[in-house]
Amino acid sequence: MTAIQRATTLLDDASRRSRDEALDRLARLRALAITIAQTALGAAGAWLVAAELVGHARPFFAPIAAIIVLGVTRGRHGGRAIELATGVALGICIADLIVISLGTGPLTIALVVALAMALAIALGGEALFVSQAATSATLVATLPLPDHFTLARAVDAFTGGAVALAIGFLLLPIDPVKLARTAAVAVLDDLQSVLADLAPALESHDREAIIDALVRARALDDRLAALTQAATMGLEVATYSPLRRRRRGTLERYAHAAMQLDLVIRNVRVMTRGALRAVELADNVPPDVLHALRDLSASIAALAPALDDPAVTERARAPAERAAARATRSLESTANLSTSVIVGQIRSTALDVLRALGEDRETAVARIRAAPGR
Repeated sequence: MTAIQRATTLLDDASRRSRDEALDRLARLRALAITIAQTALGAAGAWLVAAELVGHARPFFAPIAAIIVLGVTRGRHGGRAIELATGVALGICIADLIVISLGTGPLTIALVVALAMALAIALGGEALFVSQAATSATLVATLPLPDHFTLARAVDAFTGGAVALAIGFLLLPIDPVKLARTAAVAVLDDLQSVLADLAPALESHDREAIIDALVRARALDDRLAALTQAATMGLEVATYSPLRRRRRGTLERYAHAAMQLDLVIRNVRVMTRGALRAVELADNVPPDVLHALRDLSASIAALAPALDDPAVTERARAPAERAAARATRSLESTANLSTSVIVGQIRSTALDVLRALGEDRETAVARIRAAPGR
């Protein structure tokens, strides 16, 4: 390759990366458009309410509190927003009292921050509450000295928090189903990938591939926590927001599925350790077990659409039952400990998938037991 060709290739690669980065930024901007609109409207609305309805001439802390609450509590509980606004107001009150008595300066800042954090912790506040109390106290301690103690700035903070809650739950609520769906897909994609890789790794006795699958299975906790939080928060939004109330049924399915997926992930980890044991001991693993793992992978892949639309539930239910049936039949050809462990976890995982689809435990157990006969 000549120098000109290498230069051309480098320029093409740079252009492609630049284009991809621009597309990524545009996609991120579109995804955050509702957040930008919420925050802008919240800041303006908080100032307007504090100035016109409450009657404060310069309600500096109202839009600040609204921005903080909308920015930090997006995708979290409304209780977190109230805690945040309370932390801001607490820091303001403490700082006002101390600054009026001692004036401003480095020592005053250190004192107001320490006292605000200590009081917030004494009141049982979590890290976010304590942090906002300290931040607000610092801000007040560096502003012009007030003539006398007043609750006006603390009232502004509560006003901003109230406006933020109204916008977040009533005027421009987030789409809770979209957030729950995104979180569920992240969990299920990784889980499906682990199962999809486990069958060929077990078939080829690839120890390193099984260890890699086990590592990925152990890393699913954070994604599951995100799904649980998204589903719980979504139910709260659907409860308080008239615009999202009709989505409550879907969100209840996601919340229920999140609890069952916790069990699925635990089962898959034990299953993967059983596969590792089988490879290390050179135990015989019947073909039906490999087919069952592939069926489980297909069932997990079909689970997300089924949570959105119960009409396609059978697409996830059928391969789960087939996996249980094949795993059970495999015991007819071998009964070594490794295979028994894998089979037991396949059956348990299939049961939990049926439970994630909304079936009660008795019905799900009956289906798993009857699967080999069908």
